Amino acid sequence: MTNSTIRIIAAVDTLAIRHRVLWPSLSLEDCRLDGDDQALHFGLILQESDGSERLVCVATVFMDGTQARLRKFATLADYQGQGLGSRMLTYILDYLSKHKVTGFWCDARTSAVEFYQRFGLQVEGEPFAKRDQMYVKMRKPITATD
Repeated sequence: MTNSTIRIIAAVDTLAIRHRVLWPSLSLEDCRLDGDDQALHFGLILQESDGSERLVCVATVFMDGTQARLRKFATLADYQGQGLGSRMLTYILDYLSKHKVTGFWCDARTSAVEFYQRFGLQVEGEPFAKRDQMYVKMRKPITATD
């Protein structure tokens, strides 16, 4: 891999990675979210040395006024630990600050709390379970930029 880019992608393009990384026990169709068609979907695409492109990281952001909620943030296992998720989250936060968003939040798996804290998100409330995983709500204010 020589180069990468992050861009807005279609909801359908997130499904295979959501399925593979987050919900391998579900069907591909069960990896769709209510509201996917209104959400923003980001993809990190690697430009391979042979000229082909490979989508390796996806994230979905749901907007509610000036608040943004991150959902279904996933990087293929072979590409984890290489800083791609950090690059994606930095891109998303910058994108949102340019679009007048003032708050950012997510339900983070407890195993990912330290990752999100590096980006200024803080834990709110107590841990809770969803689909046999433990989560905490995390939130960060965003300063809008022009």
